Amino acid sequence: MFESAEIGHKVDKEQYKSQVPALRAALLQAQYDLQMSKKIPVVVLVSGQDGAGKGETINVLYEWMDPRFITTLAFAQPSDEERERPPMWRYWRSLPPKGRIGIFAGSWYSDPIRQRIEEAISLKELDAQADQINRFEAMLVNEGALVLKFWFHLTKEGQVQRLKALEKDPRTAWRVTQWNWDRLKTYDKLQDVAGHLLRMTNTPWAPWVVVEGTDDRYRSLTVGQVMLEALRKKLGDTVAETTPVAPMVRVSVDSRTVLSELDLTRKLAEKPYEDELAHWQGRLAELVRDPGFQGRSIVCAFEGADAAGKGGAIRRIGAALDARQYQVVPVAAPTEEERAQPYLWRFWRHVPRKGHITIFDRTWYGRVLVERVEGFCKEPDWLRAYTEINDFEHELAESGVIVMKFWLQISQEEQLKRFKAREQVAFKRFKITEEDWRNRKKWDTYQQAICDMVERTSTGNAPWTLVEANDKNYARVKVLRTLCERLESELAKARTARAGKKDKKRKAQVDTDTATASAPKKKKR
Repeated sequence: MFESAEIGHKVDKEQYKSQVPALRAALLQAQYDLQMSKKIPVVVLVSGQDGAGKGETINVLYEWMDPRFITTLAFAQPSDEERERPPMWRYWRSLPPKGRIGIFAGSWYSDPIRQRIEEAISLKELDAQADQINRFEAMLVNEGALVLKFWFHLTKEGQVQRLKALEKDPRTAWRVTQWNWDRLKTYDKLQDVAGHLLRMTNTPWAPWVVVEGTDDRYRSLTVGQVMLEALRKKLGDTVAETTPVAPMVRVSVDSRTVLSELDLTRKLAEKPYEDELAHWQGRLAELVRDPGFQGRSIVCAFEGADAAGKGGAIRRIGAALDARQYQVVPVAAPTEEERAQPYLWRFWRHVPRKGHITIFDRTWYGRVLVERVEGFCKEPDWLRAYTEINDFEHELAESGVIVMKFWLQISQEEQLKRFKAREQVAFKRFKITEEDWRNRKKWDTYQQAICDMVERTSTGNAPWTLVEANDKNYARVKVLRTLCERLESELAKARTARAGKKDKKRKAQVDTDTATASAPKKKKR
């Protein structure tokens, strides 16, 4: 992909001076149109080789455009806070809102490239990360973002000349360190790895623009014109780009579903309930104090029919925990800030650090439930959401987060009973609204959406637990028991894995010692 960036592109001084004023004016106008419309966010990735002009190009964009509506994020080694969360967390929380431009100096491409150069991951693992990146960028584009990816390229000889020129100039000498010269030794490896990754991620919705970095004027004009044309085209589009999705196909021969098969008559009497509640709350308190939990975290997702008892179940979990250790995130209609971001953004920002728990009262599944049923999003949006949600939960699980999802199910008759009871109790009246009564009229539609949700998103790393909730005592104990059993299982697996590593290390040491002892000794003269 680098051939066209190795032919010596140049722009003379006069040509540059004649083109810049009009380009700057047009870029400013496009940027103001972007800001006024608040239609899309713009994500600009600036990547490439050392000395290829990444920093200079960012500075030019700040000079040519209004810096009030641009944010630059520089990503180096992750901080302690970032290391305690999934790798993508720091990028998610840095995404620009609609109407603004976010420039990423270093991005989600940096770590895979570095890891492959250092041979910390295989080519197969690199391809898996590329596939994950493609899905992430497709999600951004489907949510309305303009994603521009620039790779600044230099030949090996050109990089040497560029570093020497920077080092020679007193104004830029500080930018060249021994680290840059050491990195030059990996030039060929970088070419191979970056070339492969760029090919794998050069998608129609987020293509790479490879720019020769030798000539400053050529580089600046190229980036400026690419940004201008992309902004104009995106702002002028009346139809959002979407990844093709197949329509929902459903066949039910016997009308049985995962919900219809639940036994909602299950009950737990008051005395056994008190004993079971105390037991599982005590067990949960012990488990979260286990030293092994300091390397893990928990995300609990609660969904359910209106008045199914989500709040009561959550409070019983909280009663067993130190208030400093957990957070409850109630989810309602998105705020203005949240509407300016991809829909998963507001959930990513609450991902807990290690040793902590986040409990979501309503979740990211609103996209495939209320937004689907009420028509708050289009069919292609909620259809693709199943895959995006699975990707989100997979990333959490891969980074050590224990994802637990509870659906609390009650019958239509029990819901009506609870609605009427809420209207009679002064301190519960706030829980019942006109919207709750209106949703009851769509009971069957919601039930089908729930079944589709469970079928498409109950995965090995993040399975759904369906809770029979007509009896609140039974439901609360089942939630606590499930939480404890899953946490206990995860901690046990971690202990086994650690023991296995120690045994393997001990065996390797024994083998080394044996080989050393059996080696022939040299005779002293």
